[in-house]
Amino acid sequence: MSREQQEVLRFAPSPNGRLHLGHAFSALTGERLARARGARYLLRIEDIDRGRCRPDLERELIGDLAWLGIEWDGEIRRQSEHFGDYERALQRLRAQNLVYPCFATRGEILDAIAETGIGLERWPRDPDGAPVYPGLYRGLPARQLKALLLEERSFAWRLDMAKAKAEAERIAGGPICFAEEGQGPAGETGEQTIKPELFGDVVLARKDVPTSYHLAVTVDDALQGVTLVTRGRDLFPATHVHRLLQVLLGLPAPRYHHHGLIRDAEGRKLSKSMTSKSLRDYRDEGMGPDDIKRLIGLPPEPAAASGRI
Repeated sequence: MSREQQEVLRFAPSPNGRLHLGHAFSALTGERLARARGARYLLRIEDIDRGRCRPDLERELIGDLAWLGIEWDGEIRRQSEHFGDYERALQRLRAQNLVYPCFATRGEILDAIAETGIGLERWPRDPDGAPVYPGLYRGLPARQLKALLLEERSFAWRLDMAKAKAEAERIAGGPICFAEEGQGPAGETGEQTIKPELFGDVVLARKDVPTSYHLAVTVDDALQGVTLVTRGRDLFPATHVHRLLQVLLGLPAPRYHHHGLIRDAEGRKLSKSMTSKSLRDYRDEGMGPDDIKRLIGLPPEPAAASGRI
C-alpha cells in the first residue's frame, strides 16, 4: 500500500495537565484501530494555550505514552509551532466575510442575555453547556467597527454561523454530512447531517492568538492527511463545526470514530480540571501497563501483536 493510499489516525492530547485513564483508553483505542487497518498513527501535541500548556507536562505525557507501549509514526506535530497555518485559514474565512471581531466580555454577554428577559436558566445552551452567544457585535456598521478596532481593545474572531452554514451548503450543493463509524452520545452512527448552529457563533481565534481548538484541529487533520479521527464521544458535537469548516476551507473530510468514555465512581467523565487520578499516580502505586489496560477494559495484546504493521 502506498503512502497516498494508507490510512492515517492520530492521538492529540494537550499538555495542560497529567494524562488519566481516559487518555490511556483513547490513545490505545486509536493505536489498535491503526494497527488493525495497517494505518499510520500520529502524535500531535495541542498546545495553543500557552498559559496552561507546559514543557514539563509534555515530557511527562510522552513518557506516559511510551510506558503504555504506544508507538507513533513520524515526528510529533506541536500546534504552537504552526500558528502561520491557522492564520492563513482564518484569513481565508475573513476574505469570505464569514468571521467578525467580537469585543464582548463574559460579563457583557451575560448582561445582554439578562436584558432579553428570558433569563439565563432558560437561555439556549451549546452542546458544551455554555450560553449561546447572543450576537452582540455581529453585523456592526463598518464605521463603528473601525472605531472599535482603533481603540485596540481585546477581541475574539467569531464565525457568523448562519452566514457560514448558508455558504457551506451553497458550496456543497445541499446539506452537509459526516461519516460516523463509532457512536455518538445518543447512539448516532452512519451518515450524520451537521447542525453547527447548536454552538452559535463560535470563537475561531483571538486578537493575540490566531486560532482556537475548532480551527486548529480542522487545519491540522487536513495538513497531516488524517483519514479517520478517533476521539471520545464528548467531542461528537464539535464534529458539526469541524465539518462545516472543512467545506468552507476546501479541506478533505475524514471519517470519524467516536468512542465511549471512562467514568469515575459517580459516573462523571474523567477530567484534568477535576484532578482525576493520573497515570503517574497509578505508576507510583506500582501498577504496570497491563494493569492500566485491565482498568479501562482493554485486554493486553498478545506479544506477537505488539509490533507495528
